Amino acid sequence: MSLKILNSFLPHTDPEQSLKFYRDLLGFEVRMDVGYEGMRWITVGPPGQPDTSIVLTPPAVDPGITEEERRTIFEMMAKGTYATVVLQTDDVDALFDRLQASDAEVIQEPVDQPYGVRDCAFRDPAGNHVRINQAR
Repeated sequence: MSLKILNSFLPHTDPEQSLKFYRDLLGFEVRMDVGYEGMRWITVGPPGQPDTSIVLTPPAVDPGITEEERRTIFEMMAKGTYATVVLQTDDVDALFDRLQASDAEVIQEPVDQPYGVRDCAFRDPAGNHVRINQAR
């Protein structure tokens, strides 16, 4: 039996800004772009890894979410504490420079961590925490 990660979901608040970040800055491929009732679900993923994707989804649209939960989700997104994705690169410093030059919101500049990676962190346009690792 094998088990792989297929999709992970991150909320977006502006699909066009999310495309600029994930497609134009990070270089991800757009795999699907689905609209429904004024909302968009955009599936992106790294080139050469067709079986791994991030689905950028409208936040808090699950019909089982209460209004109080919806408010909490939006509050957490605004603070950058709702969702996180960790990516890996072979040159974290070059990617950091490219993202910083784009005015992406920096959370942490590149640093060597005691657990064996060099990493940095940004917030995407919806406030999601994007951490980028490079193995040492």
